[in-house]
Amino acid sequence: MLTREEMQEFERDLTERKAQILKNLEEAQNKITMMQNQEPKDEGDFAALAIETDIDERIIQQQRAELNEIEIALGKIKAGTYGICEMCEEPIGIERLKVKNFARYCIGCREIIEREH
Repeated sequence: MLTREEMQEFERDLTERKAQILKNLEEAQNKITMMQNQEPKDEGDFAALAIETDIDERIIQQQRAELNEIEIALGKIKAGTYGICEMCEEPIGIERLKVKNFARYCIGCREIIEREH
């Protein structure tokens, strides 16, 4: 089980990452809007804008997925269930949480889920 101090540290780290992602999402959305307002001068410009927009949209999608995982983890902290595997209900190792602080599964259960998918 995590100590109160460890729990507070994870909550702080998750909250800081959440703020960074929100900032990244806003900047990316502003960039996409700016690019959409540009008039491509030729097919090369059009292709470059399309590729850059596609890359930015994929980054936004990944950041939103991470933000969702962070929101779930913060909710678990408030509910007192943070650090407990959703599958086997055993504690998730602190070393795993240090690497991926929004982990929902212990290593063993994560491997089972990956094999099934």
